[in-house]
Amino acid sequence: MTIHERGRVTAILGPTNTGKTHYAIERMLAHRTGVIGLPLRLLAREVYDRIVKARGPSVVALVTGEERIVPERVQYWVATTEAMPDIAADFVAIDEIQLCADPERGHVFTDRLLKMRGLHETLFLGSDTMRPAIASLIPGVQFQRRDRLSQLSWSGSKKLSRMPARSAIVGFSVDDVYAMAELIRRQKGGCAVVMGALSPRTRNAQVAMYQAGEVDYLVATDAIGMGLNLDIRHVAFSATHKFDGRRVRPLFPHEMGQIAGRAGRHTESGTFGVTGEAGILDEGLIDAIENHRFAPIQRLTWRNTDLQFGTMDRLVESLEAPSGHALLGKGRDADDVQALKTLREIPEIRDRVQGGQDVRLLWDVCRVPDFRGISPAEHTSLLARIFGFLQDGAIPSDWLGNAIKRIDRTHGDIDAISKRLAYIRTWTYVAQRSGWVQDESHWRGETRAVEDRLSDALHAALTQRFVDRRTSVLLRRLKQKESLVAEVNDKGEVTVEGEFAGRLEGFRFRPDQTGSADEARMLNRASYEALRPEFHLRADRFYNAPDTELDYTEQGGLMWGSSAVGKLVRGSDALHPGVEVFVDEEAGPEIAEKVKRRLQHFIDRKVAALFEPLLTLQKDEALTGLARGFAFRLVESLGILPRDGVAHEVKELDQDARGALRKHGVRFGQFTIFMPALLKPAPTRLRLVLWSLAEGLDTFPESPPPGLVTIPHIADVPEQHYTLSGYRPAGERAIRIDMLERLADLLRTQDTRGGFEANPDMLSITGMTLEQFSRLMDGLGYAAERGERAKVKAAEPVAAAPVPEAEATSDAPMTEEESVLAAETRARWEAEQAEKRRAEAQAAGEPVEEAAPEMEVFYTFRWAPKPRQNRRPQGEGQGRRGGPRRDNAPDAPREPRADRPERAERHDRPEGGRPNRERREDRGHGEGGKPRGKDGFKKGGKPQHNKPATFSSRPEKKADPDSPFAILAALKDKK
Repeated sequence: MTIHERGRVTAILGPTNTGKTHYAIERMLAHRTGVIGLPLRLLAREVYDRIVKARGPSVVALVTGEERIVPERVQYWVATTEAMPDIAADFVAIDEIQLCADPERGHVFTDRLLKMRGLHETLFLGSDTMRPAIASLIPGVQFQRRDRLSQLSWSGSKKLSRMPARSAIVGFSVDDVYAMAELIRRQKGGCAVVMGALSPRTRNAQVAMYQAGEVDYLVATDAIGMGLNLDIRHVAFSATHKFDGRRVRPLFPHEMGQIAGRAGRHTESGTFGVTGEAGILDEGLIDAIENHRFAPIQRLTWRNTDLQFGTMDRLVESLEAPSGHALLGKGRDADDVQALKTLREIPEIRDRVQGGQDVRLLWDVCRVPDFRGISPAEHTSLLARIFGFLQDGAIPSDWLGNAIKRIDRTHGDIDAISKRLAYIRTWTYVAQRSGWVQDESHWRGETRAVEDRLSDALHAALTQRFVDRRTSVLLRRLKQKESLVAEVNDKGEVTVEGEFAGRLEGFRFRPDQTGSADEARMLNRASYEALRPEFHLRADRFYNAPDTELDYTEQGGLMWGSSAVGKLVRGSDALHPGVEVFVDEEAGPEIAEKVKRRLQHFIDRKVAALFEPLLTLQKDEALTGLARGFAFRLVESLGILPRDGVAHEVKELDQDARGALRKHGVRFGQFTIFMPALLKPAPTRLRLVLWSLAEGLDTFPESPPPGLVTIPHIADVPEQHYTLSGYRPAGERAIRIDMLERLADLLRTQDTRGGFEANPDMLSITGMTLEQFSRLMDGLGYAAERGERAKVKAAEPVAAAPVPEAEATSDAPMTEEESVLAAETRARWEAEQAEKRRAEAQAAGEPVEEAAPEMEVFYTFRWAPKPRQNRRPQGEGQGRRGGPRRDNAPDAPREPRADRPERAERHDRPEGGRPNRERREDRGHGEGGKPRGKDGFKKGGKPQHNKPATFSSRPEKKADPDSPFAILAALKDKK
């Protein structure tokens, strides 16, 4: 590089945040041309944007290792220190000149210090520790010291949870940075993240988020120590050691001073301290940082720039040549020298390097930065591949395109995107080298576009992981004492400043529980401000809503659509429950009262509609005496009374009283007194709720599924729950009470003393198999005797049955009578054929095998109630009056008494059942209105004990003369 000796040389030295860079920009713009070198690509871009804003893009160039913008009429060059162009310019400035002592990059800054000069003015900007070295190396230099305009002071140790706003927390590893950022997100709402590994675009986006006040905290590595002018009030060190690439060492005092100096801006003072596991700093170190007094730099890193490219060995020797000056020392081998030495040992590379031109090309390739940081061997392998391509002309477009395509993916976590970003920076650097790729403009644009996409994706991933935008917005608004804007959408979702804050369920606000306590208070305050008008609008809409939009749950909850708006509570009586509303206190008493009135109207109408027969019975003034008292008992039990519990009251009711009650739909069944209209699913569901409220239960019993005739009988469930549900337990199952009464009607016609078998009607009513029915009957007080017998096969219809000639050609289907007659004819024919075959076999002396008959199981049922405890002893088979003894057990069927005639109750059928009928047991009539016999009992009933007893399990019934079966039988008799 040419040494330009002309012009004034000035070193402006002092602590951080003194505006040195800003002064350099002003001085450069005062000249016609200028060049400024900056330590970071990020800072170079920032300075470039500021100069473009002042002079326009047509005269400003930006040159970095990965970006090159050079207009035709360029006047001002902004570059990273490594990429500074060797041109004659009126003005030259080099920022952060103290980096001359950096073990890796120092030799570049030292070279610029020694050789770069402006034709009219040269500025060196940096720390005051460089004064002796500059004075020794640059004769005639002028020094200007710039002191801080504000105070920097020590504030001790603070926990992250107590960190003040506008703080920067510094860590020295990626893991530490991520861990602290996650903790701050949870406690403070989020933070920006700045690391040296981030691309400039990502770093700018993170810094802009912090500067805009979207977050109040910055977690960074020591990358913030230079080039970033931020609004930081406090800097906290989470550690005082760092890994410098080779070893873990303590931070140098001037390094800590450089980082801590970022606190405060212009005339605003700043503080620094420690946090986490970092120990309290030494008093002397604290004083040095506060007053920016550090030991001067004694040795600068230097590397020879007068290189020899004859052979690879001569190039290495020239790079390692000594400076000959005590102040200039050789630093450790940089990445490019290490790569050169490694490639030199590869036989394939030695064979390909034939002369000085190849050595120069190899050295240019070795200077590609190791952005990927996988391993030295991996980086060297990539460099060897690139060198081979360049010797053959250029990097092939298809190979480069495939490499970029593999990187161009924006999905994944932070680490995955960061790795892809490091990879694309390598290809961005390669595309910027002149002559290395075909169609340079295309690949420069392509690599830049991929880097921008990955940078944006990384910024989004960092923000998503480490920033809770809702909390940060609320904190900023609260700090600025601004009113918060909240909204409610049609789904009830409440947003504050565009961030989700909770959900409005009915008339209660459910805040989001993911934030801190302070955030929750702010959310509630802002949300209720927005919800005040919404509460009034919603209350009006609710009050005018039809009953079809409201419902109650089996646990007494009151619902408006899918939102709980209240619950039922115990009222003056079971049929008049009260209402408790779910309305936030902030909504006001007016809203609560309006909701309560609407819910009370709803449940009152619901009770009136579903229990109309019961309420009508309650209000009937015509009922007097015992009938009115019995009606009260029925209303009190919500329409269902087990008969065994009110047997005495039932006996005292005369026929007029019973008739008056039957007019209201009351059915006096053998087991239960009930109102069939109240057995439907809807009244049953509400009855359980009303009864549970009246009893003060914490958990309400649930109604059985509709349509079931029997349900399982669970021993732990109280029997009253089954009664209120409309069922009566009987053994392992509980049977619906209306179906039980239908079964009782069938049992009343059977010989319960002598024994009877279940007929198909009984099984059909219960929907059970014979085995299940036997267990049910056992639960009702009947003894079931199991037996087996030969099964009588039903006659099968035959196609060849003789039919009249007129009908043989008819297409009309066979009638029921004809089908039965044909089946019987075939059965007789088969029996005759079988008997004929047996006779022939016996005549021939052959053995005759008798086919084993198919057996069937049957049960014989007899009334056998279990004896009651503490029963008064009576004579064998005699009651108190000498008549037949009657068992008064709850399950005992009612039997007519000859010595005490009594009118039977009406056994009403539920909807869909058989027609109602009323059995009269007095005035000479038996059950069902049939006339009694001479013995006082109905015909076909049970005989008196003083006469010979004959029992039949299947009582004979008179055939209906109009039945088609009777007509068929008559036809058979004629034949």
